[in-house]
Amino acid sequence: HVQLVESGGGSVQAGGSLRLSCAASGYTVSSGCMGWFRQAPGKEREGVGFINMYGTTNVAVFVKGRFTISKDIAKNTLYLQMNSLKPEDTAMYFCAAGAGGLCYGLTESLYRYWGQGTQVTVS
Repeated sequence: HVQLVESGGGSVQAGGSLRLSCAASGYTVSSGCMGWFRQAPGKEREGVGFINMYGTTNVAVFVKGRFTISKDIAKNTLYLQMNSLKPEDTAMYFCAAGAGGLCYGLTESLYRYWGQGTQVTVS
């Protein structure tokens, strides 16, 4: 049984930083493709970025230079470091995991397992 649990969300002022965590159980972070997504009120969920089994990352253009994805193999945890936050980054953030080790983009259907999300509010 795979479980992904996000944490680290909260309220922050524009220009601030947050680090989101996604603790995985029943799934090996070191060998899978994992991604971060977000959904703002009234908008569709969108992909933020992913990291593959080799640690190669890719982030969406609208967060490039501000957000970084990483993972801690020992803790079996995925991270999203968010710097220079903007009000438009306000959303529910979700982590997701794919069935394989390589990532083929941020299409939701490519990710089999999903967390419940953590809210980020930037004012």
